[in-house]
Amino acid sequence: MKIAQMKSCKLKRWALGLALALSSYAHAHAHQCYADPKQAYQALIAKQSAQKVMSERVNINTASIGELATLNGVGAKTAQAIVDYREGFGRFERVDDLTKVKGIGVKTLEKNRHRLTVH
Repeated sequence: MKIAQMKSCKLKRWALGLALALSSYAHAHAHQCYADPKQAYQALIAKQSAQKVMSERVNINTASIGELATLNGVGAKTAQAIVDYREGFGRFERVDDLTKVKGIGVKTLEKNRHRLTVH
């Protein structure tokens, strides 16, 4: 196969992959338009990366402030309160013990229960 044909095949595969990615993204986010396909692709990658972070489990006994802040309804201040509570009172025995931290209520706990763990 000639070099020009190989480049053409690679370009076609890349274009097809980009088209599929854009199609998937456009279907899920029809309200958002991008003039540049590369920008749309980068937005798709960023969204997928954020979804991965949001689906990972968080050990409330070892998580950093940044990791805790990825929880739904938990900002930097509440994440710091979780760390402060953990340092002051020791490890959490159960996920439900998180409600002992000021700023964490039952609703916040339930929104995040699927992502929380203790070890």
